[in-house]
Amino acid sequence: MVKQERAARTRQALVRAAAEVFAREGFAPASLAAISARAGVSNGALHFHFENKNALARAVEREAAAVLAKITAVPDDAPGGVLQVLVDATHALMGALADDPVVRAGFDLGADASRQGGPCLRGVWRGWVEEMLQRAEQEGQLAEGVSSHGAAPAVVAATVGFEVLGAADREWLSAPKITGFWELMLPRLAPGRPLAPAGPHTTPP
Repeated sequence: MVKQERAARTRQALVRAAAEVFAREGFAPASLAAISARAGVSNGALHFHFENKNALARAVEREAAAVLAKITAVPDDAPGGVLQVLVDATHALMGALADDPVVRAGFDLGADASRQGGPCLRGVWRGWVEEMLQRAEQEGQLAEGVSSHGAAPAVVAATVGFEVLGAADREWLSAPKITGFWELMLPRLAPGRPLAPAGPHTTPP
């Protein structure tokens, strides 16, 4: 049991170290030596857990995808409706991108031209945003004359833009930036309706 726990800690340290190196240097320039050094383990320990750099990248992407799946999970009794879910998820995603190097690297790897085959998390996010806006339209939450087809490109482009800009300047991922966007966007999507808060929603205890 102790050996298993130690192995799990080592593997997690390698995944996090790989994410940090990938996010800083990109996939192609990143070296296994730099990753093992950052994790504080030997090259032999790295190869025990991961066959090569691609295997490490896939592990990073899987963990990032799992975080995104949790962020975009829609509760059955979501307070405030679908638009609130969309607002909350945007805040949660930007917070994860700012604080979790695995999530940041997972998004970056999917857009890295030097490798192929991994999940494109930006594409997953785009599909989910489109689905949420379609649901909002079907449930009558969007204003007259506003379609999910018309609104989705603006929301996707803005939120992906925050993600991309936030790689160099974390201020773009901050709650005030995201709140400002939704304060501008929500009145266009649903004027005349009781609007969900533009900041992260919290359920009272």
